[in-house]
Amino acid sequence: MPLASSRRRLATLSALTALGAFASIGTATATGPQLNGSWAPSNRCPVDAAGMLASDGLDTSPQCVVSYSLSGSIKMGNTTVPTGSTNLQIGVVQNPDGTSTVAAPAGGALIAAPATVPGGLLGLMCPSDIPFISDICRQLTDAKLNKITATMESVGTPSDFDQIAGVLTDKPIVSIPVRIRLENPFLGGNCYIGTKANPIILRPSNLTSPDFGVERFNGDGSPNEEGDMSRLNILGSTQIDKTFAVPGASGCGLGWFGLIDAAVNLKTGLPSAAGRNSLTLNNTQTHLTGLFAPGLAAPDAGRTLSRNWHSAVR
Repeated sequence: MPLASSRRRLATLSALTALGAFASIGTATATGPQLNGSWAPSNRCPVDAAGMLASDGLDTSPQCVVSYSLSGSIKMGNTTVPTGSTNLQIGVVQNPDGTSTVAAPAGGALIAAPATVPGGLLGLMCPSDIPFISDICRQLTDAKLNKITATMESVGTPSDFDQIAGVLTDKPIVSIPVRIRLENPFLGGNCYIGTKANPIILRPSNLTSPDFGVERFNGDGSPNEEGDMSRLNILGSTQIDKTFAVPGASGCGLGWFGLIDAAVNLKTGLPSAAGRNSLTLNNTQTHLTGLFAPGLAAPDAGRTLSRNWHSAVR
């Protein structure tokens, strides 16, 4: 494989590690068909997306990317919430100018379950000098009523993708707009920190350099040191962001005239300016799977990748 092509793939993979690592709070459960062998992690890759199928292997090159993080935390104002594992799967087409085009699975790129907020609603807005909120606080002796969960959701297309930053440290790799959904019976079903119009913008960078490894295999996923498929593994990096601002909560306790919004914002210190918030993801794991030599499959590299993926379905 040409050195320039290898560097482009490595940079894209590292940047997409960040994309997956920071995309949500929660415990991810990757749903999709089971795939054989080295294809297994990429069970939701959008190999049949139009852009992926159209990739010719010469000017453009298709890959499947899966990225996940095992643990970490996000601090917003006065509140710190642990992160669970996440699972992001996307298709990436490398363009001749060094940029990348991203395709998402039909069911969405990210799968994640909510994470429990430490302290629950008591910790989020109690005690309070607002009489109505004080009444709610007195009812929170029931653990079920006190429990609050948080799920971070992507609310737009990532931007400012920097391939070179993907293999460096201390340089933003990609900008990701997100919002955090808070769920509790008293909060209603539309309580968010950040909105689609005013999201949290995460700009992760590598704090530590990951370990690298490459494996080759046959199109059906079976191992073969001379197979026509390859998987690049980038493992173990720590990634951080201390640059993002956090808007205030909104939509909480619909019909209560913003009182719950005000209580949550007062207790948590929101909105919170850039420099007062931070996000850390530990032990990020990323796999990029594609044709070992895309040019050999030209002009049908995208269709070849799709055919191989489908041949690996159990």
